Amino acid sequence: MDATLVLIDSDKELARAQALVERLWDSDDPADVARLEAQARLILAYEEQKWPRRSPSIADLIRHLMDQHGLSRADMVPILGTPSRVSEVLSGKKGLSMAMVQRLRARFRVPADLLIPPPRKAKLSRSTKRAAA
Repeated sequence: MDATLVLIDSDKELARAQALVERLWDSDDPADVARLEAQARLILAYEEQKWPRRSPSIADLIRHLMDQHGLSRADMVPILGTPSRVSEVLSGKKGLSMAMVQRLRARFRVPADLLIPPPRKAKLSRSTKRAAA
């Protein structure tokens, strides 16, 4: 099958690219397989640029764990403290203490690094910027 690659700059071109992938999918011709792989990479690049992934928040992760284990907010009080603290954590207003992280890790058997937010990047002061340059 003779096919060229579709460069994707719009949703219309995305649809054309996806149709090309569909046509190339069952081909055993090495040239078609190479085109399929290249077109799939172009589609992925467009989709990542248009719809970038964001990491779930700690609150999202806890809500997911609660849902998977059939737990209510009241069930989280022994783990997170008080009903108001559960509400604050699940709304994202408060972070987790290390004791909470340990209890969540023990209850749900998840790695602690999933429950600890990444460190914030410190803003460089002018003197630090000069020294780095």
